[in-house]
Order: sequence, then structure tokens, then C-alpha cells
Amino acid sequence: MKVHKEAEMNALRMLKAGEEILFSGYVYTARDQAHKKIVDLIKKGKKLPLDLKGQIIYYCGPTETPKGKIIGSCGPTTSSRMDEFVDLFLKKGLVGMIGKGARSNKVRELIKKYKCVYFIAPAGCGALLAQKVLSKKLVCFKALGPEGVYKLKVIDFPLIVAIDSRGNNIYQRLPR
Repeated sequence: MKVHKEAEMNALRMLKAGEEILFSGYVYTARDQAHKKIVDLIKKGKKLPLDLKGQIIYYCGPTETPKGKIIGSCGPTTSSRMDEFVDLFLKKGLVGMIGKGARSNKVRELIKKYKCVYFIAPAGCGALLAQKVLSKKLVCFKALGPEGVYKLKVIDFPLIVAIDSRGNNIYQRLPR
């Protein structure tokens, strides 16, 4: 199992900015309020409700699940709102983040330092992305509703590497 996880992390580190992938595996959803609660627990030295080591966080707050479906619309939210929390999450072993939009230079440097990856998911395609979710389980912070933390099993989830583990950034290549 450990070798498998190391192989996955090495595969993530080999990705290059601009590459398109279809990700299959597990991701945890977390938006602003969940990030604040997790950071508060870290700062207080409390046990976290999930182990961040080797995980990928998807900046998403799924909508209410329609009858007969696994999940409601689950498109990405603006990643820069989570920039202030990235350092502590990466120190805890996070290997990837999924969202939309550019990140700060500080976050790019942290991604490079910790050898993780920032992906972007197609914005405005929440209903389509929901079709790629095989299961959804509430992990913590039920009171936050859609901003609680959910563990999603996804298959062929379309992503673009926005910042690779070497700090290469697709947003720095775009004309301004």
C-alpha cells in the first residue's frame, strides 16, 4: 500500500503544466469555511477529522443531491480564496489541489517547495463533473452543509495541470 501511494505521488510530480488528465481516485471537497475549521484544529494541535497526507483537496461545495443521483452539481470554486490556508495544508502532506483560476506567487512557491500539483477543473460544468462521481461520503463538518468535507470517488475526472511540482504555471504563459 505504501509503495502504491508513493507511486501515485511520483506520478503527480512528473506531470507538466498544461497537461490534460482524466483523474480517477479519491478527492476531498473543502471550501472556505472547512479550511478555516481545519486550520483552527491544526493551530490548536487537535486531531484532524481527515489525514491530509497524500490527499487531494477539491475546492468545491456540491449542491443538494437530486433524488436518484450520487451528488448534485459539483463545479470548482475560485482557488485564490484558499491561498491563505495552503501553507498549513501542504505542511500536513497535501499533494494536490483542484479549483479554478490563478494562484498567488506565494502559493506557486509553496507548490514548488512541497512538490505538489495544482489542477484546474472546467468551470461552469458542475452538472457534467457530477457524472464523474461514483460515490460521496460526508467526512466532517455536517453543519456547514455543502461546505462540509466530503470524500468523493471519481472516475475520468477532467483536469488541467495549472501549476506543476516544479512551479511552472500556465497562467504566467497567458498574454496579459
